[in-house]
Amino acid sequence: MSSETFITGETKRTVDDRFRISLPAEMAQAITDDSGETMLTKERAGCLSLWKAADWQNRQQQGVDLIKQKIQSHRLENRWDEVQRLGRLLSTRNRTIQLANRSRCTIPEGFREFLGVQPNQDVMIVGAVICVEIWNLEAWQNLLEQDMPEFGTLFKDLSG
Repeated sequence: MSSETFITGETKRTVDDRFRISLPAEMAQAITDDSGETMLTKERAGCLSLWKAADWQNRQQQGVDLIKQKIQSHRLENRWDEVQRLGRLLSTRNRTIQLANRSRCTIPEGFREFLGVQPNQDVMIVGAVICVEIWNLEAWQNLLEQDMPEFGTLFKDLSG
């Protein structure tokens, strides 16, 4: 994430019949890297995140490199089930996409089911400071109900 990026805002959008969503222009710009690529990731059930592809790939590669080092030094010998589980999740977690006209996102198969929306259904587009999130409305409402009471404490902890 570049130091000047701080993405906020909340906008309702409708998924069209081809699973496309128009993002607010300022949000689309914030998550598109110099090569025009955006990383679409599965975060939690009912939510997808959009990141600058290069930033996401760098962040993920650092973690993968550490895991490779641990495998090579035999420090994960008794944890193969966890390594395989991580591999499955890594294999299906993200996909590089291009935004059409720099602001229209098409949700690919495999991600549609995770988001849990159908054509002509509304979603909430949310700026999450370091990325943009696409939320199933029910999942978004549930998260707000859970997290909003902690807003003041969280803000104070992070800004203090």
